[in-house]
Amino acid sequence: MLSTILAFAVAIGVLVTFHEFGHYWVARRCGVKVLRFSIGFGRPLFSVRWRGTEWSISPIPLGGYVKMLDEREMDVPAHERHLAFNAQPVSRRMAIVAAGPLANLLLAVLLYMALFMSGVNWIKPGVGSVQPGSPAAQAGLRGGEVIAAVNGEAVESWQDLRLALMEGLADKAITLTLSQPTTQQLTVPPAALAELEADNHGLARLGLSPARPLAEIAMVDANGAGARGGLQVGDRLLALDGQPLRGWEDFSRQVRQHPGQPLMLTVSRHGRELTLRLTPDSLAGPDGQRLGRLNVAPRQDEAWMNSLRMSRQDDPISALAHAVEKTWDTAWSSLSMIGRMVLGQLSMDNLSGPLMIADYAGQSARQGTQSYLEFMALISISLAVLNLLPIPVLDGGHLMYYTVELLRGRPVSERTMALGQRIGLAALLGLMTFALFNDIQRLVTG
Repeated sequence: MLSTILAFAVAIGVLVTFHEFGHYWVARRCGVKVLRFSIGFGRPLFSVRWRGTEWSISPIPLGGYVKMLDEREMDVPAHERHLAFNAQPVSRRMAIVAAGPLANLLLAVLLYMALFMSGVNWIKPGVGSVQPGSPAAQAGLRGGEVIAAVNGEAVESWQDLRLALMEGLADKAITLTLSQPTTQQLTVPPAALAELEADNHGLARLGLSPARPLAEIAMVDANGAGARGGLQVGDRLLALDGQPLRGWEDFSRQVRQHPGQPLMLTVSRHGRELTLRLTPDSLAGPDGQRLGRLNVAPRQDEAWMNSLRMSRQDDPISALAHAVEKTWDTAWSSLSMIGRMVLGQLSMDNLSGPLMIADYAGQSARQGTQSYLEFMALISISLAVLNLLPIPVLDGGHLMYYTVELLRGRPVSERTMALGQRIGLAALLGLMTFALFNDIQRLVTG
């Protein structure tokens, strides 16, 4: 827990500092006086004055702000009016406001560049196993394939594949281009996608995984039905109720379909064949149906996973080019997902709030430096995209007002801006509440 809180605090601290420093740096370049640079909200816990600005740290770690001299908020002496934010030309005000999100995009580029220069590892989009009867199986996947593109868009890693499949689920159309074992295209039947939501549950129901489980027991829970039936680590699965097993997926599917019903399992143990009587526990599934469970796990095919592991180390120029491309692709994907949510094409269940972000921060930190820096880059891009949305109270909302001012030749009225602020704040609070609800539901359900 402590490591998760620390990882979250460091990530948010860095991202917010970079964002606010973008506002600060451009404001100073534009001749605007900055009164306070604060990380966090509330009464400052610590502050120091430097170059005419109060630099402070406040107790509520939900963001930060840069307070500039502004005639709309305070009395400004006549000799300092030219230093006020509101007295600047609209082009300068737009530059100051846009600098925060752009600083977050720059941070993402720098993080990705550092990763690419130090060397990155990833998993190729290889299909290790396919659930029998799943949409992936109906498309013709059997396991052992490597996917090169989804709906014509190239994918390089399993992470790329997940994002592309999510978009395909939203569009209810998935065509896979394979590079191994042969170059060919496979299409998931549209009818098989009709009831799948564009979320993690929908991805799971597609039925493909990079892992390739072997028909051999690697873990037996001492309190599970498998242990009560006599299963042991190292048992190799041969047949179920007299029918030869085609692999772990076949065995797992049949166990799920027989909750509370006895099964006769034939295994090979130390060169001898044994027949065990197993009765799977009956558990409630996500849709309310009963599912069988033995509480055992298979041994994974390490040779297959090793064949999917890739690595690359770039020179500075190549690293910069790849970092810019990665940042752009991720930002566009994030914006596309937000648009799909607004249009109802993507489930709002994909929204994550501070609890899940903190959980991901802790998980990525425990996985190593590469994973943590990738997490920070992703959140920095998400923060930039979110802030550029044309919602009043966000940077994008201010840019929207200034764009209207640029086109009309005069500022938006104070009344209109005040109304927009109330609407924007309500919308933002609604989204935050929904995201927090999603977080709690995920944590409760595991």
